[in-house]
Amino acid sequence: MFIQTEATPNPATLKFLPGKVVLEDGTADFRDAEAARLASPLAGRLFDVPGVTGVFFGYDFVTVTKIDEPDWQHLKPAILGAIMEHFMSGQPAMAGAAMDERNLAATGEEFYDKQDEEIVLTIKELLDTRVRPAVAQDGGDITFRGFENGTVFLHMKGACAGCPSSTATLKHGIQNLLRHFVPEVQQVEQIS
Repeated sequence: MFIQTEATPNPATLKFLPGKVVLEDGTADFRDAEAARLASPLAGRLFDVPGVTGVFFGYDFVTVTKIDEPDWQHLKPAILGAIMEHFMSGQPAMAGAAMDERNLAATGEEFYDKQDEEIVLTIKELLDTRVRPAVAQDGGDITFRGFENGTVFLHMKGACAGCPSSTATLKHGIQNLLRHFVPEVQQVEQIS
């Protein structure tokens, strides 16, 4: 099994491409070792590597976030070993019942005025077709959380969470795109 790695805009996060489907549907973001162990055998293995502080799953990739020390050259072999060991075991990335719970927890409740439903549908379509594929290339994800008084609220996950360039991406990239296509959008804000 050959696992490729790619740098992300976040120097604390590295993207791993195992050449296999990691999650058929959606994404999973783990920032807590105990919750990860309950929900995912793969995330649990990755949190067992000293220095790992976050794990994110996309369709065909895993991003891992680390503390400042140690360097990637010291962590990467252990992470590659954990990913390879997991896929060789034949276990799924997510524990069975955890999938539905993960989707509920990850998406949270959306909030917007029902009168703005058409605007929200346009915002979601733009995010799904133009923003999310580009962000996934960098090992992350962005999901819609709400729209209120001209402000779009988004949740950043994976390599995007805590990335030094995430504010620029949010303000200059996504905000400008949404303002161009949806005049009602005045600004974009990140929420946890």
